[in-house]
Amino acid sequence: MAENISGSSGSKATNILLNHDFSGGLNSWHLNYCNGYVISAEEGTQRGISMESNGNYAVITNRKECWQGLEQDITDRISTSSTYMVSAFVGVSGLSQGSTDVLATLKLEYHDSATSYLFIGRTSVIKGNWEKLEGTFSLSTMPDRVVFYLEGPAPGVDLLIRSVEVICSSPNNNTTSTGCASIGDDNIIINPQFEDGLNNWSGRGCKIMLHDSMGDGKIVPKSGKFFASATERTQSWNGIQQEITGRVQRKLAYEVTALVRIFGNNVTTADVRATLWVQTPDLREQYIGIAKVQATDKDWVTMQGKFLLNGSPSKVVIYLEGPSPGTDILVNTLVVKHAAKTPPSTPPDVKNVAFGVNIIENSNLAADTKGWFSLGNCTLSVRTGSPHIIPPMARDSLGPYELLSGRYILVTNRTQTWMGPAQTITEKLKLFLTYQVSAWVRIGSGSTGPQNVNVALGVDNQWVNGGQAEVSDDRWHEIGGSFRIEKQPSKVMVYVQGPASGLDLMVAGLQIFPVDRNERFKYLKRQTDKIRKRDVVLKFSGLDSSSYLNTSVQVRQIQNDFPIGSCISRTNIDNEDFVNFIVKHFNWAVFGNELKWYWTEPQQGNFNYKDADDLLNLCAKNKIETRGHCIFWEVDGTVQQWIKSLNKNDLMTAVQNRLTGLLNRYKGKFRHYDVNNEMLHGSFYQDRLGKDIRANMFKTANQLDQSATLFVNDYHVEDGCDTRSCPEKYIQHILDLQEQGAPVGGIGIQGHIDSPVGPIVCSALDKLGILGLPIWFTELDVSSINEYVRADDLEVMLREALAHPAVEGIMLWGFWELFMSRDNSHLVNAEGDINEAGKRFLALKQEWLSHSHGHVDEQGQFNLRGFHGTYNVEVVTPSKKVSKTFVLDKGDSPLVLSIDL
Repeated sequence: MAENISGSSGSKATNILLNHDFSGGLNSWHLNYCNGYVISAEEGTQRGISMESNGNYAVITNRKECWQGLEQDITDRISTSSTYMVSAFVGVSGLSQGSTDVLATLKLEYHDSATSYLFIGRTSVIKGNWEKLEGTFSLSTMPDRVVFYLEGPAPGVDLLIRSVEVICSSPNNNTTSTGCASIGDDNIIINPQFEDGLNNWSGRGCKIMLHDSMGDGKIVPKSGKFFASATERTQSWNGIQQEITGRVQRKLAYEVTALVRIFGNNVTTADVRATLWVQTPDLREQYIGIAKVQATDKDWVTMQGKFLLNGSPSKVVIYLEGPSPGTDILVNTLVVKHAAKTPPSTPPDVKNVAFGVNIIENSNLAADTKGWFSLGNCTLSVRTGSPHIIPPMARDSLGPYELLSGRYILVTNRTQTWMGPAQTITEKLKLFLTYQVSAWVRIGSGSTGPQNVNVALGVDNQWVNGGQAEVSDDRWHEIGGSFRIEKQPSKVMVYVQGPASGLDLMVAGLQIFPVDRNERFKYLKRQTDKIRKRDVVLKFSGLDSSSYLNTSVQVRQIQNDFPIGSCISRTNIDNEDFVNFIVKHFNWAVFGNELKWYWTEPQQGNFNYKDADDLLNLCAKNKIETRGHCIFWEVDGTVQQWIKSLNKNDLMTAVQNRLTGLLNRYKGKFRHYDVNNEMLHGSFYQDRLGKDIRANMFKTANQLDQSATLFVNDYHVEDGCDTRSCPEKYIQHILDLQEQGAPVGGIGIQGHIDSPVGPIVCSALDKLGILGLPIWFTELDVSSINEYVRADDLEVMLREALAHPAVEGIMLWGFWELFMSRDNSHLVNAEGDINEAGKRFLALKQEWLSHSHGHVDEQGQFNLRGFHGTYNVEVVTPSKKVSKTFVLDKGDSPLVLSIDL
């Protein structure tokens, strides 16, 4: 029997299990849909169970499922955030050969959500031997019911249990006679400050050492008496680690804080990362990035991050890694605690905002250059001859507005690209407001090529992009952009910069004004009703005209057909709450990484399609359509090393094999493919295989799966802040592909956008719309630390998309905290709470469902106008009730449906 853990007073810690040694038979225990009995060692021998033992033990027999075993309800005997140590002696009978696992598990039942299971520990058992099973657990939130049970062997194998202990212990293994005090948000890391030497720590591919000082006494602990080093590192992933299996629970968010620094190898700064290695019960491996910090050899720095486990892992290890081989990682302390919930945001103060009012002083230059100063030693003067009309994107925001003066600032004697006209606007800005930027710009003669002109902001010496334009001639060009400030700055300066030194710069009508989004929303609602709705006429027959007015009709839309989807990942679908949200609120999905080449073939010939298959099966089961993202990715940094090492012929073969392997395997499964991602921002394949390769990728993909629509896909197309991917460049790029015979079937706009402004987004859609191809927002996310502002941003993008006739679908790039590529962009918090942005999203989904009720009119008809999609109609006559379902497709003329009553 396992030793009891003694408290400092010498008293034994209390086992919270009742009848733990079966001296009372099976009293207090319950059998989990199987049979059982208690016997002594002598009886066991008589029954053919030969096990040396003192006292009694339980035999659990007639097991038809591996999860069947012995259980005990411990709800009233445990408390949240206490740590419990589990110890049991277990055996098996009826096992013909080999070994089998016995597991200790907690079943956690909640009234308002699905039951979950917490893995505690396991041991491998062979016939005829007792084995010790050990583990620990703690609960941060209290379920309605907590059941401890032992399970595991294959069906038909009897489970033997000699004794079981669940003992409450504080982190220093001290307990008091009053029981175990809750440790609240205590650290789940054992020996976090190395006061117990290196116990519970190990090296991941390297050695670890304990220190009280290093570097001739120059390096000392910042906290406590000791620190550890991971040394003799030969790989960047080598570092110090601790196994935390059984001490972390699924679907709970954890916060990680560490004090780290680096030492040696003449490296002064390097990234140190905290990573979680997770092994699932089916031996799948996952690596979860938690946190990253730039560490130095000069001082300790704090690294912070969060993580959440979706599934029930069989093993979990946290480790530190990152610097190049030869550099030591030093750790002073590591803390892993249940993350405190982030308090909800409060709506930003938008009272008394002068929407549409320019905050730039003397914008029309009536007072010469008053209010302006030159950034750098350039020269400012005022001239005439600039446009009198406001740039179109600003005009769409402002509505009727006075003409511009026709005066402009001429900037000469520019010796650096950043030199130009500037103003300080610190006092005029309000936090959390979205500001639109607008100006006419032009450059002087003498340029050798296109020049990038930028309205920039210096926010406490941080560069903020207010909009860019590429200028290659002597015409005036519109700059349109936006920005928002979410932390109080001490100084904000706006300036116009960009052309090469020596080139004159001209700026006219610079405007910066807060945008009234609600005014825009009113217009968008009207537009949406025009293009996303259709009239319906329900004609009733078989009904006496005298019954018309007594016949009621109720029409409810079940689903809007407009595609709204989300990014999902393999680890997400182990979380039933995540899956429920996806199935309930989205009708399309795209995989985050699982279809990308670096995921499906990380090493040449080593294929992993299981993750994509699992996701595809989930989508098929729930009638969710899928986009294939992506066949290739043109950006150099995303290409796996083995591909980079290939010569031209071998690379061409690998590209062909990728196309053949992927598209034949999933033929007819993906409705769309992003063929070669981000061609405006990368050129890996084109540089190595020639200009034709891009069009050939499209042609081959089309030959292999003619059912899929083939997309181009890129970012910063819609926000005015990147001249490489402005709508004009994107249009030319698509036309070039089409001229080479590429069957481009759709335009993907990723939509990773900051502080969106409707008319700027709409302007890009209008321009791209001239190609006549369907446009999708393929990776939409918005980011703000304030949930209400984030909700506004999301509403801008969703409404602009739905109100534009060229847009045929929207994919969010995720929605669940800790599983998105951008911080502060989630709609659902890590532990499943829907935040303000999520509530806004769901409210819009409801708004885009049409419902109508009334009575049959004198012509025996019922008329309505509704969004395209699936409807249920219920008709109640004086004598009966009839229900029908119909689909309202797109169409210019009313849909006429006959219903026979």
